[in-house]
Amino acid sequence: MGIFDQNSEPFNETGLARHIEQALTVERPGGAGFDLAYPLLKRFFRPQLIDADKVPDEPCLFVGNHSLFALDGMVLAPVMYHELGRFLRGLADRFLWNQFSEGYLLGQGGVLGHPEVCSAMMEAGEDLMVFPGGAHEATKTSAERYTLQWKERFGFVRMAAKHGYTIMPMALVGPDEFYDHLIEGRDLPDTVVGRWLSRAGILTENTRTDLLPPVPMGALGSMMPKPQRCYIQFGDPVPMKKYAGKRVAKKTLLGVRDEVADQIEDMLEQLQALRDESRDEEGWLRRLLTR
Repeated sequence: MGIFDQNSEPFNETGLARHIEQALTVERPGGAGFDLAYPLLKRFFRPQLIDADKVPDEPCLFVGNHSLFALDGMVLAPVMYHELGRFLRGLADRFLWNQFSEGYLLGQGGVLGHPEVCSAMMEAGEDLMVFPGGAHEATKTSAERYTLQWKERFGFVRMAAKHGYTIMPMALVGPDEFYDHLIEGRDLPDTVVGRWLSRAGILTENTRTDLLPPVPMGALGSMMPKPQRCYIQFGDPVPMKKYAGKRVAKKTLLGVRDEVADQIEDMLEQLQALRDESRDEEGWLRRLLTR
């Protein structure tokens, strides 16, 4: 199939070209199952869009905070499609892609987070979604909920500048609380469970403990996610057309990244306050399941 190169990186040159070709032919989601799933999701998580009128009609690069286990996509993608008619193409980390996952991820709108893939999607006028924190935010501790773990990453700004793509900051509160953290990932190797995983060869001395996910516990101690109400807010668009085709200084790119991050952090603070104010309005069953 030619999906990996000699360094086990997805993809080799042929596989990358094929991936782009397939990504460009993915049809918008549909069918009875898709249409039936959305009302259930909406009833369970009660997603609320805030400031959706700020989203421009033109294709955008939606940039937001990543949630635990990357469960934000489960809420964001259907809501954006059904409520705003936007089919988001999520730029997914390389480690998620293999010969078994590629077809499924493409069908859900995902594409490989690679500059050539991003360029092809932008040239085609697709709506893109990226979480610059990547795996670091998807495996963060409970103390790090709703914080950005972007470090020095600014590749998304460089790509938006190159193609003159509008950056659309967005914030999501809810999915980080779908699960409690029974054991934090970074503590796992020193626990009974961690020692068992080490004996089984799942954890090794080369395992990055900073990227280990927590052991989750959902509603009533089960693996079912807690029915937390989800809030999605949009910031002010950051137009990048003036940079298209120009050489942009690193300082400028970092400045745009910080502007986007500041917007997201401000919205996260507002949304958490809104969530706290709304908790008394929940019914007894939802309050029980989200304890």
